[in-house]
Amino acid sequence: MERLCDEILQLIFCELTEPGPLTQVSQHFHRFSQDPYVRAHYFLTHYGPVEAMYYALGRGRILTERVLDILLTSGAHLSRYLVQIAIHHYFHTQAHFIKTQWCRIVPLRVFLYFLKVAEETYGEIPRGKGEDDGSTFVAFLKENRYPPQMKSVTWENVQELLEKYKFIPFCHRVRVIYALDLRLTNYCQDPITPQFPLALAIEPRLLPYAVSNGFTMDYKVPPFCQLSCFLLTISQYRDFVFRKMFERPSASSETRSEDIAENVRELCKLDSAMFVSRTVAAEVCMEATVNVIGYKALKQLDKSGHLRFELSTLIEDLLKMFLTTRSICNLSTGDTLQHLFEDYPSTDAAVRLVVLVVIFTSADNPNMPTLTAATIRTKLDTLGLMPVTPKDAYNILLNPFVERYTALINFAKEEIGVKGDGSKGMSQVDINKLFEDVAAKCVEIACKGKLLKKLYHAHPAVKDVISDVVLQKHQINVEDLPSWEEDHEGCYAYAAKLSKDFMRFGVGEVHTTESLSMEIKEVHPDTEKGDISLEEDNTMETGPDHEDGAPQDESISELGEITQESLTTMIRQDEMTPVRSRRRISYSYGLSDSSGKLRYPHDPVHIGRWARALFGSRSSVTAVFMTHAVINDNCSMLHHYLMFGDGTQTNLTSTQSHVPVTLKHFKLLARLGRTPNYYLWYDIERGAEFFVDENDYITNDNPSRTLSSRPNIKVEAPASTTISSLPPMPSSPSSSTRGKKRPRRSAAGVVRSYADPDSDDEDIANDSLLASAQEEKKKPGQTSLQLWIQHLGLLLKTETRKYNEMKKRLEKNAEPGAPKVRIQKNDFVKSLTSNLRNLRKHEAENRIKFQYDDVAEDYSNDEDDDEYVSRRTKRKTTQ
Repeated sequence: MERLCDEILQLIFCELTEPGPLTQVSQHFHRFSQDPYVRAHYFLTHYGPVEAMYYALGRGRILTERVLDILLTSGAHLSRYLVQIAIHHYFHTQAHFIKTQWCRIVPLRVFLYFLKVAEETYGEIPRGKGEDDGSTFVAFLKENRYPPQMKSVTWENVQELLEKYKFIPFCHRVRVIYALDLRLTNYCQDPITPQFPLALAIEPRLLPYAVSNGFTMDYKVPPFCQLSCFLLTISQYRDFVFRKMFERPSASSETRSEDIAENVRELCKLDSAMFVSRTVAAEVCMEATVNVIGYKALKQLDKSGHLRFELSTLIEDLLKMFLTTRSICNLSTGDTLQHLFEDYPSTDAAVRLVVLVVIFTSADNPNMPTLTAATIRTKLDTLGLMPVTPKDAYNILLNPFVERYTALINFAKEEIGVKGDGSKGMSQVDINKLFEDVAAKCVEIACKGKLLKKLYHAHPAVKDVISDVVLQKHQINVEDLPSWEEDHEGCYAYAAKLSKDFMRFGVGEVHTTESLSMEIKEVHPDTEKGDISLEEDNTMETGPDHEDGAPQDESISELGEITQESLTTMIRQDEMTPVRSRRRISYSYGLSDSSGKLRYPHDPVHIGRWARALFGSRSSVTAVFMTHAVINDNCSMLHHYLMFGDGTQTNLTSTQSHVPVTLKHFKLLARLGRTPNYYLWYDIERGAEFFVDENDYITNDNPSRTLSSRPNIKVEAPASTTISSLPPMPSSPSSSTRGKKRPRRSAAGVVRSYADPDSDDEDIANDSLLASAQEEKKKPGQTSLQLWIQHLGLLLKTETRKYNEMKKRLEKNAEPGAPKVRIQKNDFVKSLTSNLRNLRKHEAENRIKFQYDDVAEDYSNDEDDDEYVSRRTKRKTTQ
């Protein structure tokens, strides 16, 4: 180190953030560090010309008159703004953003020399409060939306600051100190630094002067951010700048679209990382009808080739996003979408469907004047969407947000298809057939209850179509489901097609690439599953990132993701968190953006609710919807099915009018290894009748009787099965049956087993077949709750036995010396174990309260519930 030449040693010094310790190593290093040239060029090299003077003033002990001269003659930037802040800070005349000693440690004689040089450069320097160049610049930013006659700072004033007084923020770097809780405790950065590019976006004519002062694109946070030291990505910074450039000008502004386009080109020349992203372009397109100047500027950039993407492709992707979002029904949004489609027509089937839905939903809007078929035809001709086919009408009615069809049907009667006599339009037979096809598909779209209700009133045959489709296509048996023992991932991902909770998971697949291009398939009772469904593997992705199901190109993702947000909304979003000196302001701009992105209608009616009202609580159709709701864990639908009776009257004391819970529901959940919903346990506790499956309560004269060929296994239940019909408490204490030992009975010949018939256990299979061939009858006085406990207890034994067998197989196949195999019980077994304990406790309380005849079996000695056994044994011992 002692033999290094001065040039090499200076390079080492310039790379050190704190070279002080190195100067204490030897006298040679110390003498080298005293050279004014070395000190001056350390600041220039390490911090750059723009920040060199600021950091030199912060090292006042090593700053001398000679060092100042070398800094200024070597290219260090000195702005009048820096001098003004230094004066305020040195003489404590104004509290500023700098919280350290900074220039106060500079010797007075050196600081006076610094002021002398500044005065020779800029003349008289304003020193009053609020007279510094930074305050003038901030006022220019605040007044950017004011009319010209109301502005106190014009762009010429700011031009003079940059050109004559070399204005530029002087502290770009952030000093961050983190406490133990990782929260920001100190930072010092010129607050004008993140706001400086905003002036260039407002007035791009300032850009050449800023570049001459050493300005470079530094990707910090946008303005109005409360903690301006938090860094954002380049894309976020870039989008912020261009949003301000495309912002809708005021009515009194003379800004032209050519000016905006030229400013964008000039800004893009400054840095290759600066370009208009797809995100900002989509936001500008969302204001095509209100921000005409910005939209025209965007089209000019596309025409001149200064966009890195095709604007037509962007608009096509943007339109497809509205196929499954509620905002498609908004009138202003619909006008914008039609305007974009008119400027950039597309042959994409999804885009065509979006525009058709917009036109017919607006035609059926009760707040708008009624449009005749001729008026709609003229509008469609203008957009190039004629002719409209029956397939188009079918797809329009399938859209989740179409709840009225009057305008479409009136148009179809005159303009769609050809009648048998050769005249134009659809006949009533064709319309009824369209209603039936739409109803058959709408069964799987959970939020289409309103439309189905209207279709049923217009064409009552829809009821039979729905009944046939539900019973033939959507019935689920235990063997149809994946088993948790063999396919854990399949069980986790499995979802039933009906009774979906669209408020949590959306409406699911509605349109596919195939369904938008294929003709409508005829719905027939004997149709197989695959003939009715229009869902294919190549489904259309309806999320905001990508629309056509193909893997997203990496270059497209680098150009930015598109959303449904408007440009004004995103600019106001940046302003909702103002700088520290301003309080938070809340903004409200028209339609809520969050509600517009929801994937279900504003006031939806679930298909399951409508089906129950139409078919009744104890019908096979409603039973299928109930089964799907149990599998999908649809809390809102289970609440409606189990907590309310038929009609609109609330009925919480009786379960006769509720949709029954059956043992089959628990067997399905056991197959999937899922936790039963709370409402199932609650319904059992309050006296739900015990049924093995839906065939036990569906009568033969029911019009929607199931067409399944399974044998009808019925459990006969007496009338006194609910708590309200239990026998009253005896008046005489001698009639009490408490303390009597109940007779035990063997469950082998009476209680069925719930193991799978194809189980490897031969004894279990024989018991199951024997029980399936018999009709079970409960003993007189045995309640439904006791039956539930009895059968659920056997189901728990079966599932526990499966778990033990699987564990033994894994232990047998494990290598010698391997760690002990540990397998967690699935969610169903865990839930059944705990809730079965609660049911037993509830049954015991009822027995004490109502003084049952002691004929029921004592279920307390269940071998799979050790905790319950120990508690009951201890209780008997103490008695």
